[in-house]
Amino acid sequence: MTRKKSNLVPAALVCAGVAGLTGCGDSGPDRPFEGQSADRIAAKAVEATRDAESVRLAGTARQGGTGVEVDFRVDEQDNCVGTMSGQGVTAEVRQTGQTVYLKGNETFWKSALQGQPGTDKAVGQLRGKWVKSEPGKAAGTQGMCDKQAALAAMDGDKSERQGMERGATTTVDGKEALALHKRQPDGEKLTLYVATEGEPYVLKTTSEGGKTPSEMVFTDYNEKVDVEEPPAGQVVDPATVTMNR
Repeated sequence: MTRKKSNLVPAALVCAGVAGLTGCGDSGPDRPFEGQSADRIAAKAVEATRDAESVRLAGTARQGGTGVEVDFRVDEQDNCVGTMSGQGVTAEVRQTGQTVYLKGNETFWKSALQGQPGTDKAVGQLRGKWVKSEPGKAAGTQGMCDKQAALAAMDGDKSERQGMERGATTTVDGKEALALHKRQPDGEKLTLYVATEGEPYVLKTTSEGGKTPSEMVFTDYNEKVDVEEPPAGQVVDPATVTMNR
């Protein structure tokens, strides 16, 4: 079955607003990361987050006034479970090793197969089923189940971590965090919240005032990602799906 990329979740969506914001170092009793610049904290946090064994990312980005939500857990062994939804589209993703299982609603498949003859017939065959695929080939999931690809936006452009400013100390999901801010030339404000205790993991990122405002929360660091394969009777090989009218 030939597929076109869905516009549901761009590969960079899960990192929107994350680019280059994170931190680390020894904490003083009253001022976290005492003596370290915001840029230095950012660099250390990027490294800590990138090196974590696993992480859960959950949040929302807005595109054209419509929210797109993602929630997935991924580890270094290519295990991944998650969901994504928005604009009437919902989909579940499970990956174990080199096998990806994807189950979407009708709107999802119509979006993924848009413009192709026989779409309605194919959607009927996929209704309620899990489509078995290879990593990187499941429609609409590009970047979702590759931990390093999902986090690459934080480390792709080192200049994004320059010129940052310290903000206030606050809490994210019950954990103390230091806010780091950066104002982009177009007015977009990026904020990264860095854990002040233990490893300097990224706890949350936000983007405000730009074209794609977003918020992403990072939790469950280094926790095991259990993936249950769907029952064989609910799995479809995409090569068997008929696209003819």
